Amino acid sequence: MELRSVEELMDLLYTGRHQHALRTAALLRRSRPADKELQVAGLVHGIGPVLCPGDEAGRARSAAEAVRPLLGERVFRLVRGDAGPADDDVLRLRQADEESRAAAFDAGVLEDWRTVLELVAARHSRLGAVD
Repeated sequence: MELRSVEELMDLLYTGRHQHALRTAALLRRSRPADKELQVAGLVHGIGPVLCPGDEAGRARSAAEAVRPLLGERVFRLVRGDAGPADDDVLRLRQADEESRAAAFDAGVLEDWRTVLELVAARHSRLGAVD
């Protein structure tokens, strides 16, 4: 499945465990406020179980492939999560994911992230046209 619009992605996020995704993205926003792609990766990295409910091993790959056309290569790489151990951004994403499982705070609602998703998608679209 390839996501082609922010609307499709929002629908998919609503069907999953979006409270965990919201907390992960919020933690990344706090630690790296200027890095919108990292924050978005934190928000969307958990869509794998919705895409592949029975394939635990393929969830990250499926999620990464689904968001690649919409959100670009960097978000794809972060969501896939198989970069080397020296990749600070992948490590930070994993850390925020773990922290968010135990965190108990109000991280807002998914609709709060629509504009950020649209910005990242628009930026990727412009870069794709240049490449």
